[in-house]
Amino acid sequence: MLMLMVFLMFLSGLMSFVLNRKHLLLMLLSLEFIVIALYMNLFIYLSMMNYEYFFSMIFLSMSVCEGVLGLSILTLMIRVHGNDYIMTFSSLW
Repeated sequence: MLMLMVFLMFLSGLMSFVLNRKHLLLMLLSLEFIVIALYMNLFIYLSMMNYEYFFSMIFLSMSVCEGVLGLSILTLMIRVHGNDYIMTFSSLW
């Protein structure tokens, strides 16, 4: 039952990421939600197999670094462009 809930969390985060592809902030929030679902899945798996939780702490610290990097890129792009629309960030236009 718990694995089904985590799978539904992952799918809802993925759908949110796909549907909110215009705004960078909403994309970052949905990516963080997906990371939380993956962390919960990893934690459940490690507790079911009676393994140590050291790898989950590494995963959590890497996900925090990913979140900080995303927020710093968001801040930089808002300072340069003035909004968080993805289409204005493209340098290919």
